[in-house]
Parts: sequence; structure tokens; C-alpha cells
Amino acid sequence: MSIKPITVLVVDDHNLFRQGLSALLQAAPETAVIGAAATGQEAVAQAEKVQPDVVLMDIMMPDMNGIQATRRILAAQPDIGIIMLTMLEDDDSLFAAMCAGARGYILKGADKAEVLRTIKAVAAGEALFGAAVAARLSQFFQRGVSGETAVVPFPDLTDRERELLTLIAQGKNNQNIADQLHISSKTVSNHISNIFNKLQVADRAQAIVKAKDAGMG
Repeated sequence: MSIKPITVLVVDDHNLFRQGLSALLQAAPETAVIGAAATGQEAVAQAEKVQPDVVLMDIMMPDMNGIQATRRILAAQPDIGIIMLTMLEDDDSLFAAMCAGARGYILKGADKAEVLRTIKAVAAGEALFGAAVAARLSQFFQRGVSGETAVVPFPDLTDRERELLTLIAQGKNNQNIADQLHISSKTVSNHISNIFNKLQVADRAQAIVKAKDAGMG
């Protein structure tokens, strides 16, 4: 009697990576790729349509990031196991993913064995974040016990994006920010676009209101 493969939805905005990962999983007897998406909006729609056992979810995407998409998917289908797939190793992204309900976290440099191990664990209802992530979690909670950590506003944002949001809340324009942080105006604009997307605001004024409400600036 053959064992039913774990059905997987692969979400990543980089075509080559998404296609390569899909091919790798399709070739493994224990997994079957039943859908793919390039954006957070597509991920939500595909998850509702194909109802996979597991979603491999990229964190950084242009229209709706993976953390927001995770919340949307799990609100409708709480039994789906979501694994965050990212190049980022910062604690903020990890904790934001966990708070959103993700049960696994894989770095994009992980080998096939680790990817399959995480998929199997999450499909079985477990949570698996890997040894390196477990060590960082332990350090985080040790800091918390000693009172050295604080609640971070907007955990979806990276440290750099929070830095920019603080400067925006202080009334600085793009050129002021670029000069202060020694980065190009284009880089500033890209960061600001990401900030607006993550905060779900339409303009600078709305971003400033949210930042001020959170005690920034």
C-alpha cells in the first residue's frame, strides 16, 4: 500500500528558485507539488483553491509579504502547515513568522534533506525551526528573563526599515535620510515602498501616524 504524498504549495517571487524547489519536491516520493505562487495575494488564492497540507512561503514579496499572507491563510484554513522560506536570518523576521502562526522556518541555503525533514514534521502537526534557530530562540528568551529585551514595534519590518520609519516620523525627506544613512536615494525609495506595503498605508502621512502611535520618531 503506497503512502499518500504530502501536498505542497510553493510560494516565491523568484521564478528560477520557485521552479527549482518545485522540481526538487516533485521528484521526492514523499511530496507532491500541487500549486505555485509568485506573490502573497496569489498564495492566499491558491491555498484556498488547492488546500495543500503544507505551504512553503517566502517572507519577502512585493505585493503582500509572506507574514501577512500566512495570517490570511491560517485565518481561513488553520490546519495548513506553513513553513517560512527566506534568506534572512534576523530574529525579527523569525519571531514575526512565529507570531503569524508559521510552524517551520527554512533558510534558502538549506539542503534537500532539511527541507524534506521540515515538511514532514510540519505536515505531522509538529513545529520545526532547526538547531540554529532554536539556539537563537534560547538566547532571545534568556535576554527576556534578564529584562534586556523589549517589545519591538512593527515586527514585520527589518531593523533598517524601522530605522527609516523613525526618520520619516521625524519629518526627514528622502534625501535627508539618504545622506544620514550613507545610502542612495533609490535605496531609500525602495525601503519606503516596502515599509508602506508592510504597514498597509498609502502615503507618508499615514506611515507617520502609525509610527507616532507606536512611539517612534
